[in-house]
Amino acid sequence: MVSQIKLGDIAVDVVLKDIKNVHLSVYPPSGRVRIAAPEHMNLDSIRVFAVSKLDWIKKQQKKFGEQERETFREYLDRESHYVWGKRYLLRIVEVEAAPTVELKARNMILRVRPGANADARGATVSKWYREQLKTAIPDLLAKWEPVIGVNVKRVFVQKMKTKWGSCNPDRRSVRFNTDLAKKPSYCLEYILVHELTHLLEKTHNDRFTALMDQFMPQWREYREMLNTSPLTHED
Repeated sequence: MVSQIKLGDIAVDVVLKDIKNVHLSVYPPSGRVRIAAPEHMNLDSIRVFAVSKLDWIKKQQKKFGEQERETFREYLDRESHYVWGKRYLLRIVEVEAAPTVELKARNMILRVRPGANADARGATVSKWYREQLKTAIPDLLAKWEPVIGVNVKRVFVQKMKTKWGSCNPDRRSVRFNTDLAKKPSYCLEYILVHELTHLLEKTHNDRFTALMDQFMPQWREYREMLNTSPLTHED
């Protein structure tokens, strides 16, 4: 069951679930607030909890509001694009063939049919980013599944507005944001370890933190890098 409470001008989505503890989250890029609470809790008790965390909520929303964003992409010559944390300059080449993307020196060469507009160019680049993740993920799974002691059944790669990744422990599936292909490769590895650890522990409790410390001691540094890196431009 999903409800909503208001704290002044802040809307808080409330989800009642079969859990023991209350979990508060503030999601980028817009600072959406969500509370997951045990089914037996009433909205008045949840409101009291939310009020007690109001300063923290505002701090997180302020951080996301001030976070740098990518400039609007028009897919024109000499435009900057990032692949695995490195900057490339876009070069548009018109050809009578299927569209492709190629990295050469410090250039991202985008081959498109004559007259292809910005939407078509953008769709080609987005598809290419998705393929970069699909190529990188199997090797990382082969590396980390034995270490963590889990097995993933399904992997999804898609555009995600509020998360870098997600996990469904019951279905043993994981999802990754295509924008991870723009970030340094260790960011993808951190998110993959994070989501695989959720197959052992569903929530972000002390056990989850201890497991992350065990598997990837430097994970906090990677998280900070992702949290401070430019967000994708949103209209």
